[in-house]
Amino acid sequence: MDTSPIGMLSLKELEVRIRQKEVDTVLTVFPDHYGRLMGKRIAATFFLDHTQGHGIHACDYLLTTDIDMEPVPGYRFANWERGYGDFHGVPDFTTLRLATWLPKSALVICDLENEADHTPIAVSPRNILKKQVEAARDMGFAAKAASELEYFLFKDSFDGAREKDYRDLKTFGAYIEDYHMLQGAREEVVNGEARRHLNASGVPVEFSKGEWGPGQHELNIRYAPVLEMADRHAIYKQCLKEIADQAGYAVTFMAKYREDLAGSSCHTHLSLWDTAGRKNLFAGDQKLGPIEVSDAFRWFLGGWMAHAAELMPFFAPTVNAYKRFQAGSWAPTGLAWSYDNRTAGFRVVGRGSSLRIESRICGADVNPYLAYAAVMAAGLDGIRRRIEPPPMFQGDVYAAADLHQVPRTFAEAIAGLERSDFAREALGEEVVAHYLHFYKTELQAYERAVTDWERRRYFEQI
Repeated sequence: MDTSPIGMLSLKELEVRIRQKEVDTVLTVFPDHYGRLMGKRIAATFFLDHTQGHGIHACDYLLTTDIDMEPVPGYRFANWERGYGDFHGVPDFTTLRLATWLPKSALVICDLENEADHTPIAVSPRNILKKQVEAARDMGFAAKAASELEYFLFKDSFDGAREKDYRDLKTFGAYIEDYHMLQGAREEVVNGEARRHLNASGVPVEFSKGEWGPGQHELNIRYAPVLEMADRHAIYKQCLKEIADQAGYAVTFMAKYREDLAGSSCHTHLSLWDTAGRKNLFAGDQKLGPIEVSDAFRWFLGGWMAHAAELMPFFAPTVNAYKRFQAGSWAPTGLAWSYDNRTAGFRVVGRGSSLRIESRICGADVNPYLAYAAVMAAGLDGIRRRIEPPPMFQGDVYAAADLHQVPRTFAEAIAGLERSDFAREALGEEVVAHYLHFYKTELQAYERAVTDWERRRYFEQI
């Protein structure tokens, strides 16, 4: 029985749609270090005749740029001295799907390999996650995951917002709209289209709902094997931005769009299953608070919590991400776990086959491939070393003074990663060096900037 989501395609099905002139373009893409999709639009007939067998080539500088696509010096992987050559993108045909929000389009995600010897590129975000998936399989596990993304919608267009220097933007709503059906109806011009197109493009949707800010929404997609979830996450963001753009609106996945409004989270859910994907191995017969769990659950949670601070840049990869971590903000401040407690950084939910760990640390700006890779590395280390989690916390985590805290600045988080022997052991020296340079470059760009806050505060009064 075929249980593939609607919109997924085999090569044979793609060929039929191309011959029937239903598809004339294949987006052949890969995630960059921000989690954005990069690649080429391939004429469908050329994709069939050439790309499906030979892949694509792209400049290797794409894993060394800043957010404005300027090449950044100092990377070992690619630089001016090495001439910025090509890498090779190999289509992963398990990701082939329609992209119904675009005319006559399909989409496939590529894995990146070196041009000379066809070995995987170690610093490619998708390859970093695949390495952890393989490590889990070697231990007898398969991970399933879900991303809960939040975002703000604006009546301004992207062009209009840019022309206004992102000041005085008009959110779609005028008041907090958490679960609010009236305000949600006004935003269906974007969210309704997103639900329909994602569902038709191999990204099954559960629901959308208003969130805790004016114009803020959450659209949840169904859980899946962790690599497939990272792919769905990246496609979801691309789809939503393009739907908003087509309608003359804007959407942001900034972690903290405005200091007086709620941040936008990406709550990450994860559980371990057998390699066939049939049995949740977090469920067990050991009583832990109100739930029954396995050793794998305890030790995975213990490892995730033990390594969370030193892996923080993979969970919160921008200066802006750290503005979320405020008491009473729905974002965590303390590294505690609890059952169904939204003040905790680690909220355990479900029972039996639905038992899972939800981390509330990541913001909506996260690169899902890097975040899930870090989660997997930490949790699997917990199982190998039998790391016990601390006792379950009960009450208001915000009010607890004696807990380990989430790193509160990007600089603090980067320093923690730089000190981490575990990160180098689990992810590889090359990967950690590459992303330390990436995160430091982002931080340095911020430290050079003169902000509106500084002008308002100091222009006249200092």
